[in-house]
Amino acid sequence: MEELLNEYQVVVERQIEWGDMDAFQHVNNVVYFRFFESARVAYGEKIGVADRMETKSLGPILKWIECKFVKPLVFPDTVLIGVRTLSVEGSEMKMGYTVVSRAQGAVAAVGTSIGVFYDYRNGRRVDFPRELIDRIVKLEGKPVPRRHDPEYRL
Repeated sequence: MEELLNEYQVVVERQIEWGDMDAFQHVNNVVYFRFFESARVAYGEKIGVADRMETKSLGPILKWIECKFVKPLVFPDTVLIGVRTLSVEGSEMKMGYTVVSRAQGAVAAVGTSIGVFYDYRNGRRVDFPRELIDRIVKLEGKPVPRRHDPEYRL
């Protein structure tokens, strides 16, 4: 099952809770976005995003997010959530997610998000810091594509 997450350097594990399910007896769609958030926070910790927030009030803010539901999840189960950087351009960072069900041994959902690096003191976007891009490259083990690069793909 881990082979389904080979492309991900950051993987978070989470138990499905009984309360994650809705009246239709499957995990509610909102919970998938919490999965993505947990993975995004873990990724941010690995590259040191919190340091900038504490010292300079600079950090990410979510601009856009989507999820494609592949298979329904139910209690009890454990999921693995992989997250990776797809691209960085200017102030924007695009991330990809895959949620894998241990019980099913299969992908349950995939998604993408765009975060904007933001100056919270002055209320405006700023370019993604070069230092953090370098940390992403080190973590991912490869260059981070820009949207206009020929090898960029969604």
